[in-house]
Amino acid sequence: MPTIQERIKHITATIPTNVRLVAVSKYQPEEYILDAYSAGQRIFGESHAQELRLKHEHLPKDIEWHFIGHLQTNKVKYIAPFIAMIHSVDSFRLLEEINKQAAKTQRTIPCLIQVHIAQEETKFGFTPEECVEFFAQKEWQQFKHIKIKGLMCMASNTEDEDRIKNEFRSVHELFLHIKNNLFDDKDDFTECSWGMSDDYPIAIDEGSTLVRIGSLIFGERG
Repeated sequence: MPTIQERIKHITATIPTNVRLVAVSKYQPEEYILDAYSAGQRIFGESHAQELRLKHEHLPKDIEWHFIGHLQTNKVKYIAPFIAMIHSVDSFRLLEEINKQAAKTQRTIPCLIQVHIAQEETKFGFTPEECVEFFAQKEWQQFKHIKIKGLMCMASNTEDEDRIKNEFRSVHELFLHIKNNLFDDKDDFTECSWGMSDDYPIAIDEGSTLVRIGSLIFGERG
């Protein structure tokens, strides 16, 4: 069975240079993260604020921590001092709280707006129509301690690759529409976070710049 280091090296060798790997380390022990770290991996994705805070305290300080799960507003304060990017901004209220907590730590936090494109109702995010309206209203421009860097989504939980491809493609088209209409004079809006262990090759074909991979690195959780 390949080691964590071998898996990391294989994945990074097979993704384009313009795509970054986010190693999804939620629920994984710190020694597994250190194995990935020793293979050169520096970006890790977590989805529980308190777990992330402990890992940040214990692990090397040059790790770039990304928050990739549903984030409750009352948990933002735990990660605001150090988080490198929040992928899962799914409401204006959450963005407001991130800005507030970032201001307290004198930081500017990069954020991605989560788009709900999947068929499952359990997933969070703005619908594509709500996303267009959110950007068009420009209220987010008042927040000086966040920087909106792009979009994030999760495809439907299905084996239908055509459906997955179409979902990723539609969000990439949405990304380009927003970028061309609101960010064409800036280099800020650059990130597309979609693709996980089962579908990341399709996601890369459909414009992803950040792939969130867990089980292909650390193995399936028991």
